[in-house]
Amino acid sequence: MPKVAVYDMEGRQVGEIDLNEEVFGVEVNQALLHQAIVMYEANKRQGTSSTKTRGEVRGGGRKPWRQKGTGRARHGSIRSPQWRGGGVVFGPRPREWRQAMPKKARRAALRSALSAKVASGDLVVLDKLEIPEPKTQHMAQVLNAFQAKKPLVVTPEADSNLILSARNIPGVVLSRADALNAYTVLRHDKLMITRDAVNQLEEALAR
Repeated sequence: MPKVAVYDMEGRQVGEIDLNEEVFGVEVNQALLHQAIVMYEANKRQGTSSTKTRGEVRGGGRKPWRQKGTGRARHGSIRSPQWRGGGVVFGPRPREWRQAMPKKARRAALRSALSAKVASGDLVVLDKLEIPEPKTQHMAQVLNAFQAKKPLVVTPEADSNLILSARNIPGVVLSRADALNAYTVLRHDKLMITRDAVNQLEEALAR
């Protein structure tokens, strides 16, 4: 069973916590993580890129010159693909990029991502994370105590003071425990999570 230190907001160790091995101590499944990351990246794509074929480009209805006798190559339209301003051959068209994974696979990928953070020592458990007033300086002091440059901060529920205090700090992302996914966990160098959020994740992800 993984055991990690618990810190206060000033970076001082105030205790230890035993993490659920079924959530934070599983064997990392690289193939499943790759599939999950590809899915989340694909689902961010809008799929609205488009080009026009020669049949959709405006103009080109008249033959530019007669077929024979000019010494030039024969052409039927100035909107052919080889002409400047002509149509595009095999260009991008609007399409749906969305992918899907079974719910069990997504949860397994999240367990692998959390376990990878524990194994690499990039998981920081906070006893609590409460900011009395929305000030960027307060949140910056907490992050500096752990030398966190691009952290993912996980709390059990949304806190307006935390959101307002962190929104101007580059690279910092806040997330509720119930909205966590493998892609978000892996794209940040450090995972900072409160003790209550740990309990919430263990309750939701334990098999």
